[in-house]
Parts: sequence; C-alpha cells; structure tokens
Amino acid sequence: MHTERETESACACACVCVLLIHYVMKLMSNSGEQTCQICSENVGRAENGDPFVACDVCSFSVCRPCYEYETKYGNQSCPQCKTIYKGSPAIPGDKDEDFFTGEDASEFSYTENSQKEKIPEGMLGWHLTHGKGKEVEHSVSDKEVPPNLNTRLISIQEVSGESSAASLEGQSVSSTISSGKRLTSPSRRIVDVAWKERVDVWKMKQENGFSPVRSQSASERGVYDFNATINDSVDEALLNEEAARLPLSRKVSIRSSHINPYRLVITLRLVILCLFLHYRVTNPVPNAFGLWLVSVICEIWFSISWILDQFPKWFPVNRGTYLDRLSLRYDRAGEPSQLAAVDIFVSTVDPLKEPPLVTANTVLSIMAVDYPVDKVSCYVSDDGAAMLSFESLAETSEFARKWVPFCKKYSIEPRAPEWYFALKVDYLKDKVHPSFVKDRRAMKREYARFKIRINALVSKAEKVPGECWVVQDGQNGGLDAEGNELPRLVYVSREKRPGFLHHKKAGAMNALVSVSAVLTNGPFLLNLDCDHYINNSKALREAMCFLMDPDLGKQVCYVQFPQRFDGIDKNDRYANRNTVFFDINLRGFDGIQGPVYVGTGCVFNRTALYGYEPPGPDKKKSSKNSDSTVPVVNLGDIEEGVEAPALDDDKTLLMSQIRLEQRFGQSDIFVASTLMEHGGFPLYATPENLLKEAIHVISCGYEDTTEWGTEIGWIYGSVTEDILTGFKMHARGWRSIYCMPKLPAFKGSAPINLSDRLNQVLRWALGSIEILFSRHCPIWYGYGGRLKFLERFAYVNTTIYPITSIPLLMYCTLPAVCLFTNQFIIPEISNLASIWFLSLFLSIFATGVLEMRWSGVGIDEWWRNEQFWVIGGVSAHLFAVVQGLLKVLAGIDTNFTVTSKASDEDGDSAELYLIKWTTLLIPPTTLLIINLLGVVAGISYALNSGYQTWGPLFGKLLFAFWVIVHLYPFLKGLMGRQNRTPTVIVVWSVLLSSIFSLLWIRVDPFTSRFIGPDVKECGYNC
Repeated sequence: MHTERETESACACACVCVLLIHYVMKLMSNSGEQTCQICSENVGRAENGDPFVACDVCSFSVCRPCYEYETKYGNQSCPQCKTIYKGSPAIPGDKDEDFFTGEDASEFSYTENSQKEKIPEGMLGWHLTHGKGKEVEHSVSDKEVPPNLNTRLISIQEVSGESSAASLEGQSVSSTISSGKRLTSPSRRIVDVAWKERVDVWKMKQENGFSPVRSQSASERGVYDFNATINDSVDEALLNEEAARLPLSRKVSIRSSHINPYRLVITLRLVILCLFLHYRVTNPVPNAFGLWLVSVICEIWFSISWILDQFPKWFPVNRGTYLDRLSLRYDRAGEPSQLAAVDIFVSTVDPLKEPPLVTANTVLSIMAVDYPVDKVSCYVSDDGAAMLSFESLAETSEFARKWVPFCKKYSIEPRAPEWYFALKVDYLKDKVHPSFVKDRRAMKREYARFKIRINALVSKAEKVPGECWVVQDGQNGGLDAEGNELPRLVYVSREKRPGFLHHKKAGAMNALVSVSAVLTNGPFLLNLDCDHYINNSKALREAMCFLMDPDLGKQVCYVQFPQRFDGIDKNDRYANRNTVFFDINLRGFDGIQGPVYVGTGCVFNRTALYGYEPPGPDKKKSSKNSDSTVPVVNLGDIEEGVEAPALDDDKTLLMSQIRLEQRFGQSDIFVASTLMEHGGFPLYATPENLLKEAIHVISCGYEDTTEWGTEIGWIYGSVTEDILTGFKMHARGWRSIYCMPKLPAFKGSAPINLSDRLNQVLRWALGSIEILFSRHCPIWYGYGGRLKFLERFAYVNTTIYPITSIPLLMYCTLPAVCLFTNQFIIPEISNLASIWFLSLFLSIFATGVLEMRWSGVGIDEWWRNEQFWVIGGVSAHLFAVVQGLLKVLAGIDTNFTVTSKASDEDGDSAELYLIKWTTLLIPPTTLLIINLLGVVAGISYALNSGYQTWGPLFGKLLFAFWVIVHLYPFLKGLMGRQNRTPTVIVVWSVLLSSIFSLLWIRVDPFTSRFIGPDVKECGYNC
C-alpha cells in the first residue's frame, strides 16, 4: 500500500512538471500574439494588419470565430463588460430603457448589481479544464471566478486523487494573472467542441425554461472525463447558481417578417390617406356643398383619430419570464423565502350587483395562490358597509381552511371553486394520486354546502352594521385543516359621512393603501375587482420576475396583465373580450414606455404609488411641473441603501417631519412605513397601536390637506381613475410592463347584454372626457418631464376617442340623406379618383390583415371590434361627450352605476337576450331605421327614373349598407330571443325616423320622372 501511494505521488509530481514545462513553452510561443480568452486560439489580425478587436470598450481578447458565434447564437455582447457587439441586432426600445438605467448593457446582461463576474467566461473556462484526466489547467483568475467556484475547483481535484491539486491551482492561477493567457493542448479541442455543444444545449433550455441537467451514462461520457458522477453533480450545481444570476425576464421583438411589412403598409397608408384627402378637399360637389363639407370634415377627423391610434403600435413586443430563475434566486428549497411581500386588494360596493359568492371565489383563489403564505395579505374593501359582505367573508375564511390545502396538494387550476368545478375537461388528467378522486368528490360536496350557507345570508343582510368599518388585527391568519398557516385576510370598510367627498373607487383604493401600509406594508400591491379571480396560481411570481429583477425592477411602476373573461357567448356579439385592445394596443404600448393601467389585474410598486420618481439621471424640471411631484426622499438613496445626509439640528428634523405629514397625513406609523423599502413596520409599534392607526388612516378627514388623490395613490378627478393614475406615473418617468402568460393570470365576468355593455362603455368614455377637460389632460400636462412622445400619443388617444362620436354620427346619417335627396358627397368619379379610393380601401384591408398576423387576433374578433366601435360610438360615446360637457361647464354631476356581475335569469345565454330600457339605445336604432328607409327610397326612385340612375345609386347603397352592416349586432340584440324590445325605444326611434323622412321631398313613386317638351308649346297634336 505504501509503495502504491508513493508511486501515485511520483506520477502526480511528474505530471505537474510536464504541465509546467508545457506552460512555459506555450508562453514563449505566444509571446508575440494575443490569445482568445474563450477558445485559447490566436486572435488573428484584421484586414488592416492590426490585431482583431471585438470590443472597443474593454478590448477583451476574442477571436473572429468566437465573435461570430457569440453575435449569431450567443448573448451578442462582450463576455467581460457586457457591451453589445457592433452589428448585433437590437430590440426596439432597448435604448429607451437604458436611458433610465444609465447603462449601455444589454437587457440580457448576466451581471447582478455592480458585480463584475465574468460568468459566461468563467463557466466555459472552468469546464474546459475540468474533465481532462491528468492534465489539469486553470484558465481564469480569482478576479474572474467567484470565490465559491475556486473552492469547488479545489475539492474536485482533491477527490480525483491528485495530491498536488491545491498547490497546482495556486501556481496556475498566479501565472494566469501575470500573463493573461491560457494553456492549450491537442486534446483540448475535442473537449472544447463537446463542452460547447453542452453549453448550446443548456442555453437552448434557458430560452424555453430552465431544467436541471440530466446526468449522462458512462457510455455517453467522453474519454477525457474523470470522476463522472461528481462532475455531473457539480455541473448541475454550477448551472443552477449561474442561472440564478441570469435575467428573470426577456423581451422578444416581433419577427421582422411580420412587423416590417406591417410598418411599410402603415407608411403607405399614411401617404395614400394624404393624397385622398387632398383630392376630397380640392374637388367639392357644387349641387351638394353642405353634404360634401360635412363629409370632408368627418374624414379629416377620422384620419387624425387613426394616426393617434396607429402609431403607438409601431414597436410591439412580447415578454417572457423565467420562474425557475426566480425560485433559484429568491425562493430556494429548504431556505427562508426572499420573495417580496404582496398586499392584494379586492374592492366591492353593492352585494346585490356584486354577489357575495363571486367575491368569495375571488378571495378563495387569492388564499390558495402559489406564493409563500407569510408574504400574502388579502384586503377586502366593502365600500357599502353591507352586513352580507362581512358575514360571507367570515364564511369564506372558514371554507378556505379546507379548500387551500386541497388546491396545493393536487396543484389544481384554476383555484376558484366555482370555475374549477364547472370545467368540462378530464379532471383526472395528470392526477396520479390515488386519493384525488375521493378528495375531489368530498370537496365538491363541501363547496355545495358552502354555497347554501352563502345564499342563506342574503335574507339577513339588509341592515348596515353599527360600526362603519371593521378591521382585524393584521396578524397571521388562521391554520388550515392540515395545520398549515393561511394568508392574512382583512375586511375593511372605511368611514363615510355626509359632507365629505369619498371619491368612489379611487377613495376606497387609497384607504386600502393606507391601512395595508400600517398593518403589513408589502412593497408590492395587486388590485382586483371582486369578480376577477386568480386563474393562474403563479401570477404573482410572473409579476415578480419583472418587479424583483435587479436591473429592470428599479424602473417598473406596475405590471399589467390582460383581462380575460368567462361566461361570454361564443360569438362575442358585443366585443366583450376586447382582444384588439388587450392583444394589439397594449403590446404596442409595451414597446414604448409600457401599457396603460386598466383598473384591475395590476401589480403595483408601492413606492411608485407614493409619488416618488424612479432612480435615474438627474434632469432639470420646468417650473410648470416642479410642484409636489418631486419626491421628498431621494428614491435612489432608499433603494440603494444610502444613508440620507445627517440633519444638522432639530429644526431641520422638525421641518422634514412636518413636510412628510403634509404629504402623507398625520400618522407617525404610516409616515415611517413609507421610508421602508422592503416593507414591515416600526419596531416600537404594538398590535394595539397598529389597529388604532389603521382605523385612523381610513377616517373621513384623514386625507384633508394632504396630497392623497392629487400626487399620491389613486388620482381623483375622473370615474376612470385607472387611466389617470397610470398617466401620472409615466409622466414621472416610470415604465410599466405588459405580461401575457400562456395561462391567463386573471379571469373575470363581463356584461353580456346590450344595455349593461353600453352603460359600461359610457362610464369609460365619461372618464376619458373628464380627463380631457382637466389639468391632467395629456395634450398639455407633463411637458418637461420624462413621458415619451409616442406614449403621450397613446394617452391622448385614450382620452380623446369619445369626441369621434360626433363626426361618426354625422357620417352614419349621410347615406340616408343622400338617398332621400338624390345627392352624393363626392362628384363624378374620374380614373384618378378611382385609383385613390381603391388604394385607400386596399391599404385599410392590408393593415388589418397584417395586424392580425403579428398579434394572433382572429378575423372574427377584429371584425366584432370594428362593429362595436360604431355601435358604441353613436350611443355611449355620444352621451359621454354630452354628460362630460354638462359636468365641466354646468357642474351637473352624473351618478356612477356599478355594472352588474350576475344574471337573475336561468340559462347560460338568458342575459344575452335581455333588453333593458336606456336612452343609449335610441340613436343607433334611429340610424338603422332611417338608413333602411333610405335604401327603400333610393331603389324606388331608381325604378321610376330609368336605367341611367342605377350607376349613381350603387355608391349610395354601398354607403348605406356599410352603416347597416356595422350596426347589425345591435339590430340582432334589439330584436332579442322573444322580441322583447321596450315600446318606448320603438316609439322614439320611429318619431325621429319620421322627421328625417321628411327630407324625402323628391321621391314619389306615383309621379312620372320623364322630362320632355312642354305640352303648351307643342300643342295637343304633338
């Protein structure tokens, strides 16, 4: 035994000597040439004879083959400084994001914070030396390799039986520091190829979602690998560690083959539109000047509206997340979770229109979300102070003790029981647990009993509780049936008294922000409507991939998810899904500065809601915007952990405290919580103090003389507080993110009958009009700030679109007037005019087709959206303009109507055919009737006038049918299943149609239209 050990030691020493001699010879041979730091080959020279330089910033030695491989298949950036190589394709919008971060690094940078670890090079260099049998080499220095990597190198070499590994490591590393070159050998190239293939496979897996490296069998390993089992385990550990440092998300531009033709057609359409308008303006109709002038004005406005809507969609992007990397970085198994806490807000007002069972399903989906339970707190705002809401929430918390462990045990989706048990799918698919069927049946029976208890509470919930609000203590929630902790569940009903403005939903959301800051103070907030449940249990993790990213997260104010809906008829008659807006417009906004806030399904950065600006380069602000938008505390100092300047005296401290109280309100605990970046509350606060402060911050007069609703929280001044709140954040320089996971994050209900749908659209349009005539109008607000030009375009279009209803109504009336009066809006068409008309129609068609191509929106969804644009434009948008002007000019306020979330009739489609009386139905009904009468009048006139009148009639009929086809869903809904159209609608529509029919002064089917000589002049014998 002793002899064998001496022999092994002698062999190891000999091996070391051979390596040292080989190393010295290599240094002597390469003394005049630079060596590639990736493959150890000569860098070579450029065409001018100088050494080839890939990176002009740090001059990191890379040969041309490695440079081409990196730009084509790799990260397209320098392994050392992460600067994007010249000639590498860039994603639109990257430079804009870098402007805010102040870095030129790629979004795919591997670095974390200010660490200068050369991760790709470290990975490649270590594996090139590992697995070469007795020839052990080290190619990277201590500066390039993380400390834990050096430790692993030593342990691996000692296990392999090389007694001089530690000393050899020190020699090789020190040599690398002095020379900056690596060793090479003839056998190394084989290992290089094999390892590069493994790295390529690993990178491919990272693009599709990281998965642990599979261990190879002995027959699959190369002849140069040693101690295969240990090496594979270390490979997996190393890759996991490196994956934890990679970006948590990626931004993917639309394929050039899809987006470039789309942009080209948009440009051509703009040119054609200008030529068409030039022709229309320069060719009036003498005998119908009034009709011509109205039509030209309408067409010019439609062109402006199209430009405002189209160009913010110039840079659409897709985004992907890496949930595995998020877990590797912040939520490792066996370690305390480092994920940030999230406070979830659910708002409800009227339990009659928002049934408690709907709210209960939303709360249950939140309680069962796939997120650490100690990091989740659910706050339910009952702005109506209804006993039914409070008691149903208590029942929900009891049922959650059984429902939550069932969801997490079997990983079911969705986790709202009403929708889970309603799924018409094979629920046994991928469920191999033997007790699943038994537990599912038992849980379904428990849910049926739960529904009975909820429905039994309705008859006992008519009186308001004696206390205006009820707040729990905010401590940890109860335990479930298996003894595990549940998320916190807090019921909040703010104080509302006569004489105080409560600001509707915006005021309720600000009350939740205040009370949650006192009780839990999670750094991120998720707000949901009571009918929007969590459909994807990993939705919070999807958002954290953006908000907790070390680089991107500092600039993100919120992550918006698209709205998806259940219970809509299969034809989506009234465009309730709104896929054109969610799948096209918002993806285009994401390529600029981010999507607008749509009111629900949004995860906020609490710091952004407090009115702070994002960290970034200092910019001089104009005096117009230098009011209270400037943060009191430097956000960059807060996030980076830099201590604030020391206060010289007590006077300065007192002034700072007074300023904070003027900004946030007179609550010491709440003011202290605003300075805590990672959440929590002051150590001196006791549960009794927290409860007392929670009640105080939701009292009526707390927000008086503060900046709540003007610069902090949800912004007051419009019924669509969502648009206004997001606009203020973007104006301060924040950016938002649009996240569209494959499994929709949230799902909700939508009003499927015509009357409720139009009332919903009326409320949205009225809010836009209020913003348009306020000081926050995006046309003039925020100049001198950090709002991007195209993002301003998007917000201008979001607020000005209801104005289009006026020219749209006039334009839809023109066909009937033309048919009644036998006039037209265009003169006799020449060949050149035919070319402009045909080109314009083809460009409109091509734009729609290419837009559907890159977005994935179906043609039926696109067409339904076009139809409802006309239906809503001539009804809800028109009334919104009138009501908005009355509110702004005359001070006449309108009541906010909560959209019903349930149907009172039986059957899946019963509510679809329900027609409720509303004045919104009168204008489109009138348009339908007068255009139908106009078609009859035009045809009868042509029949009595001869063949020569059919040519001009064709254009007029085409114009009228364009209106009728767009209003067809409205006509179908108006008819209903049982023809239950309210009589008052018919009476008013017929009355208005009769007035327009009086314009038919030249149409009389019983009068001859022959024009000949006068009988008095030619006589009876003529």
